[in-house]
Amino acid sequence: MALRYDQTVPTCRVVAQYQNQLIFPFKRYQIQPAFRAEKPQKGRYREFTQVDADIFGVKTPDADAETIALSLDIYRQLGFKQALVRINSRALFKDMPYEAIVSIDKIKKIGDDGVIKEMETKGIALPKAKEYLSYVKNLEPNEEIAFILKYIDDYGFPEDWCVFDPTIARSFSYSMGPIWEVEIPDAGDQSVLGGERYDGLVEKFSGKDIGGTGFGLGFDRTLEAAQTLGLIPNLATNRSVLVTIFSADAQKRSIQISSSLRRQGLSVDLYPAADKLDKQLKYADRKGIPYVVIQGPEEVGKGVVKLKDMKAQTQEELTIDAVIQKLCP
Repeated sequence: MALRYDQTVPTCRVVAQYQNQLIFPFKRYQIQPAFRAEKPQKGRYREFTQVDADIFGVKTPDADAETIALSLDIYRQLGFKQALVRINSRALFKDMPYEAIVSIDKIKKIGDDGVIKEMETKGIALPKAKEYLSYVKNLEPNEEIAFILKYIDDYGFPEDWCVFDPTIARSFSYSMGPIWEVEIPDAGDQSVLGGERYDGLVEKFSGKDIGGTGFGLGFDRTLEAAQTLGLIPNLATNRSVLVTIFSADAQKRSIQISSSLRRQGLSVDLYPAADKLDKQLKYADRKGIPYVVIQGPEEVGKGVVKLKDMKAQTQEELTIDAVIQKLCP
């Protein structure tokens, strides 16, 4: 699966353009919108957000290992109980035609028989297609993969966060050396991040043998996985308040109340216009706002407001100063 949606090419052009001004090793990250020309589906939208991280100027697997460790550390810091990186190397496919590599990259979706049939449609004879698939499924880690696996272990990640997977192929023509994909096992087997080494692409634009390796993280897929596993924080806090507008005549007082509360550091949502009180309360409930301030003619006469606790479904009459003391301990 090609998660790395070709931000790599323009990045390599920029590195080539400024190669004499950059300090190598050059590490960079980028967060940007991207687009794909295909039918939208779950986790794959026409417009999406991608997070890239790359290291340029290091041709040894140290850079790949560091970038893969970063791949996992992102998900560890986001609170995922497990993120699984599947690692392989395109160097192990050096005697295999690109058409076969592209087909093998789809093995999770179409299975062994589907891979063989697709290779046949691309002009690869059936015996050769079976040979290529058998070869891939029996691959063993080479020295650079062994180095990376040890690096990840030394980094302190659990054993079940990293595995050698000979069927990971990555369909980009510029991929070379280590390749990897990250998935969240508890949220399905869909890749949320993909990366590879691409030295030849850097050299094509720079004219120099500058190593390059990096990954693209799918923000939307990561967000969906976090939602599935309940990792999205509830942003509503006890310091959030909705100030209602009881009537058009009361709008000025509501504005003044909102201003007073905001000056104390409270997060205040002033309802935009006078409306039915039930509608305003439903708005607060749907937005997860824990407290609502209400001031009608009766409260104005007493010099107080009603502070409604949306969770407990209780309310009390307080002065504005008492509201501030209650919500800003």
